[in-house]
Amino acid sequence: MSFNFREKLQSPAIKQAIVVLVTIVALFPAVTSLILSVNQPQVQSNLQLYQIDLNLQASETPATLDGGDPDDFRSLQASLLGEDPLATAEKQYETTLATARKSLEKLQKTENRRSIVRRRGDPLYDQINFVQEVELKLGTIEAELGKTEEAEKIWRKIIDNADKELYKPSTVKSALLLEGLYDDPPRVLPNAAKRIERNFRGWFRDTALERLYSSENRPEALEALRQERGERAIKALQTLLLISLLPILCALVGIALLIALLVQFFLRKDRSLLYLGENQAWETPWDAYTIWLVLVVGFFFAGQIVLPVLFGGLWALLSIDAGSFSLSYKAIYIVISYLALTIAGLSVLYLALAPFRPLPNGWFRFRWWGRWPLWGIGGYFVALPLVIVVSLINQRLWQGQGGSNPLLTLALESRDTVALVCFAFTATIAAPFFEEILFRGFLLPSLTRYFPVWGAIGLSSLVFALAHQSLSEVLPLTVLGCVLGFVYTRSKNLLSSMLIHGLWNGGTLLSLYLLGSSAG
Repeated sequence: MSFNFREKLQSPAIKQAIVVLVTIVALFPAVTSLILSVNQPQVQSNLQLYQIDLNLQASETPATLDGGDPDDFRSLQASLLGEDPLATAEKQYETTLATARKSLEKLQKTENRRSIVRRRGDPLYDQINFVQEVELKLGTIEAELGKTEEAEKIWRKIIDNADKELYKPSTVKSALLLEGLYDDPPRVLPNAAKRIERNFRGWFRDTALERLYSSENRPEALEALRQERGERAIKALQTLLLISLLPILCALVGIALLIALLVQFFLRKDRSLLYLGENQAWETPWDAYTIWLVLVVGFFFAGQIVLPVLFGGLWALLSIDAGSFSLSYKAIYIVISYLALTIAGLSVLYLALAPFRPLPNGWFRFRWWGRWPLWGIGGYFVALPLVIVVSLINQRLWQGQGGSNPLLTLALESRDTVALVCFAFTATIAAPFFEEILFRGFLLPSLTRYFPVWGAIGLSSLVFALAHQSLSEVLPLTVLGCVLGFVYTRSKNLLSSMLIHGLWNGGTLLSLYLLGSSAG
């Protein structure tokens, strides 16, 4: 009796066992990341602090306005910043600090302290230092409000904390420096100016330098600093106008478009742009097994298992510690790893659909002529108010928890040209190209074999959101995915959803860059 191995593999029972095993292995890292993200802080806290710091910078009064009216400038400041920006900043910092402490308590309960790595990237180490950074800045705000005793308590707590071996050394040195500058009489530490320039940014750097120059009785340096602060206030106000008013204007356009589309839907029903009928579905010749093969093997198994093992083996072979990469090298690594995932995913997609070629009409359509730019730009405007509203609700639900895309933090803090170019390429070109082919080009149409069109759009959007592995982003990304899916379904052109995706990521990246660079 001969044993036919190939025949055994074709057995339904064996095939089903392989499917279950590969699914468990492929999805385990993704599910684990989702579960762990529950206790991880959102990048939103960082974004809010950068916005507050920018507000403080913009609150300074310039010495000259190059012909502008000082009263108009102060009126604009009051409109954007409120009557007392410093008191507002105090409240916002206290709120952020309370949320950050809750996140730290949850992390301390779940993390094994012995496994903490004393470098950026370890969740507990990062959160401890984030809390101390917020406390450090809150102390400066309290001191500038005249609450010197409260400020000194904050700084002394940082200095005396029993866990200070987990702090960044600069945090403790900065607390010592500030404590001395606000003492009576002031105590100036050696190399204070260099430490301030190195460890502080924006309004906090300028405030510490002003205190230092006053303590050292350096009127010329003080006058030059005040001149610079005024110039930076003008630039900060311009940046605030751009990052605050531009999204609002775009969202208003989106609301107007939504109202017009809803009116058209109620008046014209099945002849309206919002109507989704079964005639919008695709002819799908493959079954659920092919969907599983592409999604689980081509995306999750390749991205969560194969590529990490290959890159990990390469780093081990070359004796390279990838965790110690500079920001530029991290950005380059992100581009390379994402391109590798794209090649792997599209290769599996190509091989999985090979038996069904030629594909039915309408699959993976790229048409350079037509109305796809209108669909893309219109979809972007409509997505803005929808995602903004859902994000506001989402913030109330998660209270600063649920994790975020780590790329956002890197982009926010990046001032390296190479890193910024890499982030821009990944976010605006590579990600829209690959993810739209996979989730809108393949998954959504495939699901119309089993679900109505609106159900396929919703389910594919949920999978798209979960694939980003941050629970706090699931709701907003599902809504965004629905807009992407709807636009692709109606336009039957992947370029339209790619344009929305690229504009969305590009707008986010631009906002992060403006916030990060303006806080310098």
